[in-house]
Amino acid sequence: MPGNSTVLPQGALIEFVPQGRYVKVCAVDPVTYIEVSIIGDITAGEHMLSIQAMRKLERMVYKSKFDKNVREKDQDRVISRARRPETPSGWDL
Repeated sequence: MPGNSTVLPQGALIEFVPQGRYVKVCAVDPVTYIEVSIIGDITAGEHMLSIQAMRKLERMVYKSKFDKNVREKDQDRVISRARRPETPSGWDL
């Protein structure tokens, strides 16, 4: 589906998979291969569901580009995300 978006100038591939009373809509950016999916009511119509999937895909593509730029600027400032130590279970006591 080609669009007039600055984030997705080449559009996206959209797939509709009906599942009972709902439909799963998958959208893929053909350049970055980022894929998103939404679940919607089957009575909402393909046009409305495709707009919502495209908006979500645009956010994810923009976010991936922005996060990459932030990581390049702040390489010296790395935040450690170490896991908390596990609490002992009854078997460890």
